[in-house]
Amino acid sequence: MNISVLGCGRWGTFIAWYVNKVGHNVMLWGRENSKNYIGLKENRKNDYLTLPEEIELSHSLENAISQAETIIISISAQELRSFAKRLNSINEIEGKTFVLCMKGIEADSGKRLSQVIDEEIGKRINIAVWVGPGHVQDFVRNIPNCMVIGSDDVEVTKRLASELNSDLIRFYYGQDMIGNELGAATKNVMGVAAGMLDGLQYSSLKGSLMARGTREISRLVRAMGGNDITIYGLSHLGDYEATLFSEHSHNRRFGQAFVEGQTFEKLAEGVSTVKAVKELSNMYEVELPICNALYEILFEDKNAKETLEDLFLRPVKFEF
Repeated sequence: MNISVLGCGRWGTFIAWYVNKVGHNVMLWGRENSKNYIGLKENRKNDYLTLPEEIELSHSLENAISQAETIIISISAQELRSFAKRLNSINEIEGKTFVLCMKGIEADSGKRLSQVIDEEIGKRINIAVWVGPGHVQDFVRNIPNCMVIGSDDVEVTKRLASELNSDLIRFYYGQDMIGNELGAATKNVMGVAAGMLDGLQYSSLKGSLMARGTREISRLVRAMGGNDITIYGLSHLGDYEATLFSEHSHNRRFGQAFVEGQTFEKLAEGVSTVKAVKELSNMYEVELPICNALYEILFEDKNAKETLEDLFLRPVKFEF
């Protein structure tokens, strides 16, 4: 099968490596002038892995679309709408399957990423998502994990899971696009909160964060029409270990750096997702105390230590 991967950052490059490893022909697309693309073109490796020679590199979006039946997108979530507009102008797009491998929500609108690409490209394509736990650093050392592939079309879900399944990544069928997308995006929000707790030397409160965070997001999923039980699956709770505790998690590391007064240069999607979830909280009239506290810290200059102490340590009330 011919598969193209659009985006050559850490995760996109890994996906190309993985899809090739499970037996598919792969083209990896990147922007011609991007640092990641130039580095891969020059020596076929990044900080995490070396690309096999059979993976074709291209900066032509038209070539990447025309040669593949399945196209996997791994770019910044906030860039998806403008990127989808560009994809929509390509003639060969009709009938192809696009798999979104990003975990985020559009910050300005609160829309899920499948909604964003559906609005821009519409009924011309099949849309699926690939979410769940896992770090490149572990996968390339042959440490396995479980992930989720979901689509509104169960036949697309089954086909993708069958084509991509292996002993390294065991795929489960996602049955709830709302829950899986929202869960995947908001686990990054909880990762930022976990990093702040680490930076404040309150790491023991991460258990409370996990218990209360899942409850909070499940209420939002239910209000949006999804299945609140999905939050306790792989897309959200199942990804907490990789996001709230791992040294590799960009979101956790961002949160820790933030409260320690340090700069963190890499992409932490959870920051934009905090804005999006604030929008959803207002739109669906759902109280989200953890997400709201993070919004106040990140965007309203509230003191992180005082705000998180108020959130976790001072209320006296029934747990459920």
